[in-house]
Amino acid sequence: MNRIAFTLEDLQLEIAKTCAKGKIFQENVRLIAVSKRQSAAKIRQLAAQGQSEFAENQLQEALDKMSQLTDLSVKWHFIGAIQSRKCKAIAEHFDWVQSVDREKLISKLNDARPTELSPLNVCIQLNYFDEPQKSGAKPNEVETLAKMITEMPNLKLRGLMVLPPKQTTFSNQKQQFDEINDFYQHLKQQYPKMDTLSMGMSNDFQAAILAGSTMIRVGTALFGARQDTELN
Repeated sequence: MNRIAFTLEDLQLEIAKTCAKGKIFQENVRLIAVSKRQSAAKIRQLAAQGQSEFAENQLQEALDKMSQLTDLSVKWHFIGAIQSRKCKAIAEHFDWVQSVDREKLISKLNDARPTELSPLNVCIQLNYFDEPQKSGAKPNEVETLAKMITEMPNLKLRGLMVLPPKQTTFSNQKQQFDEINDFYQHLKQQYPKMDTLSMGMSNDFQAAILAGSTMIRVGTALFGARQDTELN
């Protein structure tokens, strides 16, 4: 068994243990492999072991890798900051976009989504703790964005994506995630078809799952350190 496959198996076991601890159905937690600055070959290895969803945050890098992996049946998530001029390519090539944070992007993504494809799955990126260095909508902006997305025929509102401040203790991680989940549940009362709370990464996914995350985004725990020069 190669190194990546072993890491995937180990991670899946840890997710299962965490779900069992919280009496959560494991199938309710989706694992997204964050493959930014990782090679197409490594993605292919991971896909061969059953990983079916991958996330990228740089458009051109993602498109280059997609062109090498057209034979794979995988779903692609865009999780990076979105520039208006890149909406067309994102809408044409990705299955999910998790980083929508302003109104202008919504209409551009909708207009660019090919009608022969299923609606583009959208998560609103929420900057819940109003960190100035991070992208994301403020809490008081989310409802307007959610309403606009639901009115677009080529988009499907799935939920929220959040990247909270880093915390070093499990209790602090869990406290932040619980607060975010409360916000999500309140929004879900208005938009009951939402089913996705994307939060939790390599260093805090256990706390995120126990706080109600339905989608974790894991990169280094799967691939190891990122490689800026080996992308082919």
